[in-house]
Amino acid sequence: MTAELHNFRQHLTATLTTLALLAGGVTVAVEVASAPVSAAAAADNGLARTPQMGFNNWNSTHCRAEFNEAMVEGIADAFISRGLKDVGYTYVNIDDCWALPNRDASGNLVPDPVRFPHGIKAVADYVHAKGLKFGLYSSAGTKTCDTQGFPGGLGHEQQDANLWASWGVDYLKYDNCNNNGVDAKQRYRAMGDALKATGRPILYSICEWGSNQPWTWASGTGNSWRTTGDISDSWSSMINIAHQNQPLAPYAGPGGWNDPDMLEVGNGGMTDTEYRTHFSLWSQMAAPLLIGSDLRAPSAATLAILKNTDVIAVDQDPLGRQGTVVSSSGGLVVMSKPLADGGRSVTLTNETTSTRTIATTVDALGIGGASSYALKDLWSRATSSTTGAISASVPAHGTVMYRVTPGTPVPPPTGLDQLSDLPWTSAVNGWGPVERDRSNGEQAAGDGRTLTLNGTTYTKGLGTHAASDITYYLGGGCQSLNVDVGVDDESTAGGSVVFRIYRDDTLVTDSGLRTASDPPRHLSADLRGGGKLRLVVSDGGDGITYDHADWANPQLACGRGPSAGTHALSDLAWTSAANGWGPVERDRANGEQAAGDGAPLTLNGTAYTKGLGTHAASVVTYYLGGSCTAFKANVGVDDEVGAKGSVVFQVYRDGALAADSGKVTGADAAKAVSADVSGASELKLVVTDSGDGVDYDHADWGAPQLTCA
Repeated sequence: MTAELHNFRQHLTATLTTLALLAGGVTVAVEVASAPVSAAAAADNGLARTPQMGFNNWNSTHCRAEFNEAMVEGIADAFISRGLKDVGYTYVNIDDCWALPNRDASGNLVPDPVRFPHGIKAVADYVHAKGLKFGLYSSAGTKTCDTQGFPGGLGHEQQDANLWASWGVDYLKYDNCNNNGVDAKQRYRAMGDALKATGRPILYSICEWGSNQPWTWASGTGNSWRTTGDISDSWSSMINIAHQNQPLAPYAGPGGWNDPDMLEVGNGGMTDTEYRTHFSLWSQMAAPLLIGSDLRAPSAATLAILKNTDVIAVDQDPLGRQGTVVSSSGGLVVMSKPLADGGRSVTLTNETTSTRTIATTVDALGIGGASSYALKDLWSRATSSTTGAISASVPAHGTVMYRVTPGTPVPPPTGLDQLSDLPWTSAVNGWGPVERDRSNGEQAAGDGRTLTLNGTTYTKGLGTHAASDITYYLGGGCQSLNVDVGVDDESTAGGSVVFRIYRDDTLVTDSGLRTASDPPRHLSADLRGGGKLRLVVSDGGDGITYDHADWANPQLACGRGPSAGTHALSDLAWTSAANGWGPVERDRANGEQAAGDGAPLTLNGTAYTKGLGTHAASVVTYYLGGSCTAFKANVGVDDEVGAKGSVVFQVYRDGALAADSGKVTGADAAKAVSADVSGASELKLVVTDSGDGVDYDHADWGAPQLTCA
C-alpha cells in the first residue's frame, strides 16, 4: 500500500463508505488503522461467542400500527412452528416506538399501552416460555431515531438498564440519534457499564453506524457494533454495505462482531437469487443474522434461504473468523472463511448483470497440504472433489458457496526444505493473501515485491501481514526451523509486529517486538516430535498499520540424515549443487563442460579416489538431520590447471561459517579443513574465487568425510 493511501486512511471521515472504493464493480479494500479485536478483548459477559441470530421488526414494520404485542408474540410462535428455533434463531427483538413519548414521574420508561397493553415484561415472559430470548431498543441520545421522539437513554443509563433487567430483557440494540455531540465512546461505555451492573446477561448491540469506527474501540464494551448506515431492501444497498464491512475482518471474533445491519431476506425488494447472495455474504462475514421480514407469512423460498443449515453453520462456526476477500476484479469477488475443522468456506459472487464463470484455487483460499478436497455446494447440496481448482458458473447477482474440506494430507516433508516451497495446510492473513517468495502487497496475489529486511534481500520466504497464522503438517518427523524475521522495508513509515513459532500449539520461540527500523532477527525452533508447525504474526500493540511481516529464508529440517558411521561425501546425495562451470563431479575433477570430462582428482601430486570436483563459484549442500558430528577434507586447486587458479574453500553449518581455508592457489599443497557439525541440519560447501576472477579455478574437495552417530 502506498504512503499516500496510508495517509488517506488516517484521515477517514466519519462515514464508513470511504472504506470501499467502488469503481467498475471492483472493490478495493482500504486497510483500517487500529488493533484488531482478540477474543480476550471481547465484552466480558459470556455472550455472542458466535454471531447472534434472531429477529427484529424494523425492516418489515417500521413504526406503523401493525407493530404491537400480538405481532411480536406471533413472531415467537413462528420461531417454533416454522422450525426457526431449531436451526439457531434465538432472539425476538423489538425496535423503536415501543414506549410512550415521555417518561413517568419517576423518570422511568413507559411501554405504549395501545401497542403493548400487557406491558413489556409480559411479552418477554411469553417469549421466554417458548425457550427464546427477548430484546428491545433504545438510543444513546436524549431521544430515539423515530420522528415522534421517544425518550433515549442518555443520562438515564443505569435507571433504564435496571428497568430492562427487571422485565427480563436479554438483548439491547442501542442506536445513535439525538446524541447532543457527546463522545461516542463515553455514551456507549456508560450503557455497557450499566448493563453489566444489573447482573443480568444482556447482549449489547452497539448501533453507532460506523461513524466513529467502533470496531477500533467497542470490542471491550459491546457484543457487536454496526459498521454501516441502515440497510434498505435493494441490491445496491445490500452489496454496498457488504463492501464496507468486508475490510474489517481483523476486528471480529468470539464475543464481538462486525454488524452490517439486519437481513432483508423476504421483504420483496430483491430476487431470491439476490437474497441468497445476501444471506451467503452475511454468513461468510460472520455477521449477526437478524431476520427483518414478517415470519408469520413467509414464502417457501424465504424460509428455504433463512433455514439453510449449511450456510448457517458457516456463520456460526466456533472458530469465529470473519471471511476475507481473496480476489476482486470486474465485479467477480471471491471470499474465504477459515473453519474450525480446518476447512474453508468460499463464496464466488457475481456482482455483474450477466452470468460469469468465477475461479479460484485452494492455495488462494489459504488451505493446502492435501492430495484432494471435498466440495459441497451449500445451496444446491451437490458434492464433488478437486485437487486444487475451484470454479463455477454464477448467475447475475448470484453467489455460489462451497464448503471445502481437505482429504488425506500429503506425506510430511523430508530433508531440508524452504517453507515457501511446501504446501501449507492453512494460511490466514491480515490483509491480502500470504505471498510465497514476495512481500505482502495487501491486495491481489503477487502484488508484493522482493523480500527485503533492513537492506538485505531474500529470494525465499513468506510475505505476511499482521494478524496472520500459517500452519504446516509435519507428521512428527521434523527437527528444526531456522528463519530470519522482520518488518519488510516496504513499510517505510512504520510497522511493529511480534513473530511467534508454535509446535502443536505450544509456543517454542518468539521474536519480541520488531519494527521497520530493526535488522532481521534469526529464530531457531526445536520441532522434534511435533505434528504441526504454526507461524503467527501479531501486531505490536499499536494497530496493524504498515505491519508487513516477512519470514525470510525459512528452512525446515525434517527426517533423519545419513546413517551412523563414516561416509565419503561423494557417496551421499546432495540436496543442491550449483557450480561455476559444468556440473559438480563425483570422484573426478571438474572439466568445465560435460559430466565426467574431468581428470582423476589430484592435488599437488597426490591422487584421491573419493571427492568432489567443483569450479568457483560453487555451493553444494547436504541434509544432515542433526545426526552427524564431524566433517573433514583435503582441499586445493586440481593439478590439471598447473600452478594457475586461486580459490577459497568454506564450510558452513546451518548458515554459520564453520571453517575457512584461506586463499589456496594451484601452486599450494592441499590444506586440511574440518568442522564440528554436531546437531546441524545442513552442511554447505562453498568455493569462491579469491578476488582475481574464476579463471582456472578447478577446486577439489579431496577425501571429504562425514561422521554421523
